[in-house]
Amino acid sequence: MDCDPYKLLAERLDALPNGFPATEDGSEIALLKWLFTPEEAALAVQLRLTRETPAHIAVRIGGAPKEIRLMLKNMAKKGLIAGGRAEGGFGYGLMPFAVGIYEMQFDRINVEMARLFENYYQKAFGQLMTIQPQVHRVVPVGESVSAGMEVRPYESAANIVNNARAWGVVDCLCRKQQALIGKPCGHPLDVCMVLGEVPGIFDQSPTIRSLTRDGALATLKRAAESGLVHSVSNNQQGLWYICNCCSCSCGILRSMVELGIANVIASSAFVLHVDEELCNACGACVERCQFNALSLDMVAEVDRVRCVGCGVCTVICPEEAMSLVRRPEEEIKEIPVTLMDWMEERAQRRGLAIEKVL
Repeated sequence: MDCDPYKLLAERLDALPNGFPATEDGSEIALLKWLFTPEEAALAVQLRLTRETPAHIAVRIGGAPKEIRLMLKNMAKKGLIAGGRAEGGFGYGLMPFAVGIYEMQFDRINVEMARLFENYYQKAFGQLMTIQPQVHRVVPVGESVSAGMEVRPYESAANIVNNARAWGVVDCLCRKQQALIGKPCGHPLDVCMVLGEVPGIFDQSPTIRSLTRDGALATLKRAAESGLVHSVSNNQQGLWYICNCCSCSCGILRSMVELGIANVIASSAFVLHVDEELCNACGACVERCQFNALSLDMVAEVDRVRCVGCGVCTVICPEEAMSLVRRPEEEIKEIPVTLMDWMEERAQRRGLAIEKVL
């Protein structure tokens, strides 16, 4: 039996619905070695997705409760595992590599880690992007949707922000990573948003800059005006972050350009509509579209298959000729209600027994 803690951890992470595929050259092991000490990796292997208190973990795996508690606390601070409410008190649990461990490295990433991730990304990430349901889902800003259109709470970035009770922002890890390997894209960094259910939960955070509701909505607007696409986890309930993505840096969207994978993100329930009487064929929208869904003839024309309903092009249209309209129900993808529903469906598609990691 292989006792290498890094190999065991890589296999454990790949057993999660999100996935963490192995590579021929061991790129995933090199990345884990940068992130985890051998002792941390050995402990992470024994964690579950369901959070448990340190005392419970110590009883289950054996070991000194005090030492285990200290190690778990330090690992959570480093963004290697999840921490939060659990049965019996504060608990800890395993996190997927992405979305999860990787995104939590915004205050640790350096050139070495950025290069290790890029090597792994180029060799393995394509395997994850083709699996349904997708990890991320596009959500438009509410203002881009035509007046009178039905918009469900989980279908609009503005609604998601308004329904939260705490708001924060961090630098985009994807843009930091690309800049560190010499490929800065020019889009703003401080637009990755986190949301909470407890008022003021980010106020004392050393890594998250707390925002007001108005500040969060302003951040959304600034991101959209910069040409960034809003995306969230691909479920309806419990949404806790909004990524503002670009195809030049985002680990998911750049899969379209660099890895040639078209269907990397779940589209919104909307599609672009062009008012032909208002459109002057200026072409600003064509340049802004991240998905190559627009072209010009006498007016802007929409490829309904490529359009993901992000609404980014509506922000830049000088004639206000563009808006989003709801797709016919048969074109709208069903969205898992909870994160657990998403995990169960994705695990089934990957042939995994999810109960082994819960």
